[in-house]
Amino acid sequence: MESEGRYGSPKIREKMKTEQILSEIPSIKRIKRLMTQLGLFPVTVKRFKPQKSQSTTEDLPNLLKRDFSATKPNEKWVADITYIHTLKEGWCYLASILDLYTHKIVGYSFGQKMDKSPVISDLDKAMLRQRKPENVILHTDRGSQYLSTEYIIKTDDYKCLRSYSAKGNPYDNAVIESFHAILKKEEVYRKVYRDFPEAQKSLFKYIEG
Repeated sequence: MESEGRYGSPKIREKMKTEQILSEIPSIKRIKRLMTQLGLFPVTVKRFKPQKSQSTTEDLPNLLKRDFSATKPNEKWVADITYIHTLKEGWCYLASILDLYTHKIVGYSFGQKMDKSPVISDLDKAMLRQRKPENVILHTDRGSQYLSTEYIIKTDDYKCLRSYSAKGNPYDNAVIESFHAILKKEEVYRKVYRDFPEAQKSLFKYIEG
């Protein structure tokens, strides 16, 4: 057969059946064996499998390395997002930045969308409140908000030193996660928020108080 290597044993067997070349059609295994003996091998093309892009997530720096100590204000900040539920709007999102020297929240933003806007907003607020300090180590997890182009541009504009937790390791950002856990225990879980404004007012009182 002039198949230019396109035919493998299954296709050859099907061709034999269709054209009734032999009265007894051999099995696929036998055809394979005969092809091997004759040095006939079909051209095989590997099925395309989309490769996961080798994004910057593979080489993200972890400048903090679980060293949660600081020698002065605005030396190291940690940031994270947590979920807050309301009856009317459903889930809302609190993004917070904490200074590891003062252990105070220097910037936070409460929004109704789980996108990059809360993390951009809380960074703007932190920079405004702290008078735009430069070379702050800003540590986060690897959430998509913190890997977004907008966040990277914003942190570059503010001359922040981006730092990221190791993949799947929440302990690398334990301080801010602990703050959010305490906030929920002392404030959020003790109340039922009817809507976004009520939750926003309650969170403002807790954080600023």
